[in-house]
Amino acid sequence: MAGPAPAVAAARTAVRAALADLPAGSLVLVACSGGADSLALAAATAFVAPRAGLLGGAVVVDHRLRAGSDDVAREAAAACRALGLDPVQVRGVDVGGPGGPEAAARTARYAALEEAATETGAAAVLLGHTLDDQAETVLLRLGRGSGGRSLAGMAPAAGLWRRPLLGLRRRDTEAVCTALGLPWAEDPTNAPDGPWRRADGGPLRRSAVRHQVLPALTEALGPGVPEALARTARRLREDEDYLAAAAAELAARAGLPTPEGDAAEGGPGEVGLDVVVLARAHPALRGRVLHRAATAAGCPPGALTATHVAALEALVTDYRGQGPLSLPGAVTAGRRCGRLTFGRRGERGAGE
Repeated sequence: MAGPAPAVAAARTAVRAALADLPAGSLVLVACSGGADSLALAAATAFVAPRAGLLGGAVVVDHRLRAGSDDVAREAAAACRALGLDPVQVRGVDVGGPGGPEAAARTARYAALEEAATETGAAAVLLGHTLDDQAETVLLRLGRGSGGRSLAGMAPAAGLWRRPLLGLRRRDTEAVCTALGLPWAEDPTNAPDGPWRRADGGPLRRSAVRHQVLPALTEALGPGVPEALARTARRLREDEDYLAAAAAELAARAGLPTPEGDAAEGGPGEVGLDVVVLARAHPALRGRVLHRAATAAGCPPGALTATHVAALEALVTDYRGQGPLSLPGAVTAGRRCGRLTFGRRGERGAGE
């Protein structure tokens, strides 16, 4: 008797590896949109989970942004049930807020998935991101001038979230669905002429990368560009994991409390670091510790820029008596008595 199609076998192998550490009886939920990627993931999970002693369910998020989205959600849920997944939920969300339609939809979707996992006691939520999605993510973040951690792309596993299909191409998930007779829905927002547009009238950034940038790179550089970008992300993630561990050790030596400990000496919200320890450290580690200290004192991580970190560096390595810095989140940082201190503006602390 012939075995499964190669793409089906590859998807099942990827899911099996992603779930190998979960204890028997754990529930995993597949985030299914009805597209080829998530349907292929749902099919692989429905096959693998019971054979691994696990329970497999699914959550379909209806963003309610276009006519007929409820029908697509119902069909996706029906497909998941037909595959044998249980429980299967459909959750409607209201999309709004800052960051444009892509970011707002993503925020609403992840919140709904996390809520479903909490209510059902799921050990993990499986996301259908592929190697192609990873390559697009790297290019998008490269265009924003992101650092190494951001360019490392999406993690295969991070807390509740797992992405078993990061090693598979989008064409592989379509091959899975074709082999198993699973019709999939095409999301019009992914098309270059989709209903969502940028403020300047152009296609959404991910759609532009998918349909314009990656094809242009492939034409200029030859085949294998998505795979190369994904390899770059994987190597950067390994490097960043090592640097993060080294930075944590440096932070402890410099006096930054752990997240589980007290906020800092001098009271909640105030952080003090040993300047001598920081000055002796490699800049790659020192910058990470300064960023961590600023966020521990109350700076919103997304608002803390490279310019802010460079100014903090100057207080350590190029101190000439300059006064305290004003940082996002009403935080100040200043040097005194051989320590770099962070505190809230208006409170006794930094730079006094």
